Amino acid sequence: MGKSQPSLLVVDDELLIRDLLYDYFSGQGWSIAVAENGEKALEILKNRRIDLVLTDIKMPEMDGLSLAAHIRDAYPTMPVVMMTGYPSVDTAVAALRQKVADYIIKPFNVHQLFKTLDEKLNERVSAS
Repeated sequence: MGKSQPSLLVVDDELLIRDLLYDYFSGQGWSIAVAENGEKALEILKNRRIDLVLTDIKMPEMDGLSLAAHIRDAYPTMPVVMMTGYPSVDTAVAALRQKVADYIIKPFNVHQLFKTLDEKLNERVSAS
């Protein structure tokens, strides 16, 4: 049997972004879960096999940095990629402190994003 289907959890409070990424990554043969907030994301992680998390930083209630901290605690090997429309040195440093796999600035090129996430997934597979 070949490589199993990669699974991605997209966490963003913007429906448009969730839909765009769902459609694109599904079209690439990935299994996609979407969550509009951190709480929902943590629930999905408990109930489903996920290989990689892509989360927005700015979200109501639990932001992406807090979510990354929760994920680090519960799933230490899970790659988390952050995306933000409001890049700053502070958020980049905070993201690095959470040991995120990458930091992507919106608006992003979806093909470039796919390449980045595919690389992160392959790094995780070769590390395990």
